[in-house]
Amino acid sequence: MSNIYLIAGLGADTRVYNNIDLYGHEVTPVDWIEPHRIDTLTTYAQKLIYQYNIQPNSIIIGNSLGGMIAVEIAKLILVKKVILISSIKTSSEAPWYFSLFRALPIYKLIPGKLFTSMGFMIKPLFGKMSTEDAWLFNNMLKNTSPFFVKWAMGAILQWKNDIVPPNLVHITGNKDLVFSYKRISDATVVNGGTHIMIFDKAKDINKLLKRILKK
Repeated sequence: MSNIYLIAGLGADTRVYNNIDLYGHEVTPVDWIEPHRIDTLTTYAQKLIYQYNIQPNSIIIGNSLGGMIAVEIAKLILVKKVILISSIKTSSEAPWYFSLFRALPIYKLIPGKLFTSMGFMIKPLFGKMSTEDAWLFNNMLKNTSPFFVKWAMGAILQWKNDIVPPNLVHITGNKDLVFSYKRISDATVVNGGTHIMIFDKAKDINKLLKRILKK
């Protein structure tokens, strides 16, 4: 049986997978490690491979930023499957505002600590949350390294990729305000799925994952 590695999104940890049922599989949650300031998503992916001893024939599931890193891992080693949830697989799928923030990198002027306390401003982009999920969202954000957040924002904006690894499966939602499904190709679209559909559409995601992992 292949080991499944779970990678979270920016401002989150692997508790985002709390509602995902992977019973019967060997699962390894991938915690963020502190990057070097000059790391790219590619070099960071290499560090995660080394840190977690990720072997060929593994299965990588990545949510949001975690999906982009999962793509980079799958470019470095031959994985059994790479599954993206609420993410993008190539630079061409990135939203228009990425180009704006590359040209006007105002995020560099904002202290990292401020980003981790801005849950009330970011949350509307992610979709409606239950009280429990909203608490978890804020808790994860507050516990994220401010340095990591600022590094990740820069690394995401500078990400250049046009390679789609083999055995990639992409799941996105048609209500995702962060990564629009209209810019994404070859994906399974979850009706009503927001950027945090891994929380509120977990039943739909679980059905899809069960079918994907059986193949």
